[in-house]
Amino acid sequence: MFPTHRPRRLRQHPKLRQMVRETIVTANDLIYPLFAVPGEAIAQEVKSMPGVYQLSVDKIVEEAKQVYDLGIPAIILFGIPENKDTEATGAWHDCGIVQKATTAVKEAVPELLVMVDTCLCEYTTHGHCGYLEVGDLTGRVLNDPTLELLGKTAVSQAKAGADVIAPSGMMDGFVQAIRSALDKADFQHIPIMSYAAKYASAYYGPFRDAAESAPQFGDRRTYQMDPGNSREALKEIELDIAEGADMLMVKPALAYMDIIARVKDATHLPVAAYNVSGEYSMVKAAALNGWIDEEKVVMETLTAFKRSGADLILTYHAKDAARWLQN
Repeated sequence: MFPTHRPRRLRQHPKLRQMVRETIVTANDLIYPLFAVPGEAIAQEVKSMPGVYQLSVDKIVEEAKQVYDLGIPAIILFGIPENKDTEATGAWHDCGIVQKATTAVKEAVPELLVMVDTCLCEYTTHGHCGYLEVGDLTGRVLNDPTLELLGKTAVSQAKAGADVIAPSGMMDGFVQAIRSALDKADFQHIPIMSYAAKYASAYYGPFRDAAESAPQFGDRRTYQMDPGNSREALKEIELDIAEGADMLMVKPALAYMDIIARVKDATHLPVAAYNVSGEYSMVKAAALNGWIDEEKVVMETLTAFKRSGADLILTYHAKDAARWLQN
């Protein structure tokens, strides 16, 4: 009579497989990243990210409407300023590019959630995420002076209408500094989605083309996490929770699903996974060469992120995934 147990019985019919499926991805899980640039009627494709564009504010609004119509609940905005300086002025100025894009989207699509990346690397001449010592060529960011800039940036973004502040610079104490600044400015209701476990990853390469944020010297290993560490991620999330984070993020996602799982097990807060640019570009390149089935690979990957514990997924595949989910 062997075998007694036959798991294949529940795999015989597609409807039965759907009924017993443990992990389901929906459009409601997705967050779509957008890159805002100065000007009008600009849609410049990022060469290393097929299908991803640098967009002027008017085009950002058009894209936001499409995102909302597809049932995706949120976007996250990154900005490329007209001018960069050592003070990262474009990050915290009330007329900054992300601030303009945020206000325009909220006016045009008020029900769409606008998350904003709260970092400084796109806005500094040296491409690092904060203040450097004069003459420093190593990229060792001055932590505590940078916290003040991050607080100013978050308040400016909240004033522009941002629904969620998402700090990504991995400065020690950045969640507390931002929470304090927001609360003092009467934005106690604005949540913080912290890039709590952000690794110094080679998977970010194409993003730095899109955001024009590559370091001019040195690297970011003095503030982003070592890829070999996992216990350190738990330490980081514990600190961010204590400082007032409302949501936590693991970045990148594909090579760090073990970290997503450990973070999920360690907290009751929502956990986001960032399906970063390098992960996206590898899939797109293989698909364009006919080597893989793009839809099947993307949906399998997004399912794996959610299965590992992610409640939310930031992904450049979001629009395509939402369309595939409708079929």
